[in-house]
Amino acid sequence: MVGRIQIAPSILAADFGHLGAEVEAVEAAGADLIHVDVMDGHFVPNLSLGPVVVEGIRPTTKLELDVHLMIERPWDYLEAFADAGADSITVHVEACPDPADTLERIHGLGKRAGIVISPPTPVDEIEPFVGLVERVLIMSVNPGFGGQSFLPEVLAKTDALARWRSERGLSYDIEIDGGINVDNGRNAAARGAETLVAGSAIFHASDYRERIAAMRAAAESGLASRRQ
Repeated sequence: MVGRIQIAPSILAADFGHLGAEVEAVEAAGADLIHVDVMDGHFVPNLSLGPVVVEGIRPTTKLELDVHLMIERPWDYLEAFADAGADSITVHVEACPDPADTLERIHGLGKRAGIVISPPTPVDEIEPFVGLVERVLIMSVNPGFGGQSFLPEVLAKTDALARWRSERGLSYDIEIDGGINVDNGRNAAARGAETLVAGSAIFHASDYRERIAAMRAAAESGLASRRQ
């Protein structure tokens, strides 16, 4: 469990013509980790980057590279992303017939493991696996494209994950991704999320440092309200 708010810029919204510089810029602006969305055009209706891009940005930052696999047969690509420099790898419960085996393989590569749940999937689908991960990622949009609007109904999943973690003495980080901005980031933190993934809200801002600071302050306010 992180225990404090982390801001994770999603490079899906960055300027790919200057990707290394963009990663350096958000690190300098106060980002805590870098979120890397990987899409195969099959599991989700979009294509994005692969291991070669992770390898390319690895020398530009000391931050954690948080690789989110939105792909079919994710287990076939774990080693490639690990070798490219991923620090953590998260996989969708919907894409894994045997999530426990895939998570074990990630750990076997020396990486932090996470499991992801899409908006239509009941939160109970990941309950058997929360003790096997360092991170649970809740999608707050339907995965595949950036710039979508936040789906507030997913916050009920955040409540459940926070409750399970407390009741069972677990320590996974609760991450939320999709349409996150200053306002709904506060609400997500108030419901238990500690890591906020934001793409457009950061990379489309004129001042990365100002936007990251505003998101963190709002989320910390939400986290404080939860602890009262």
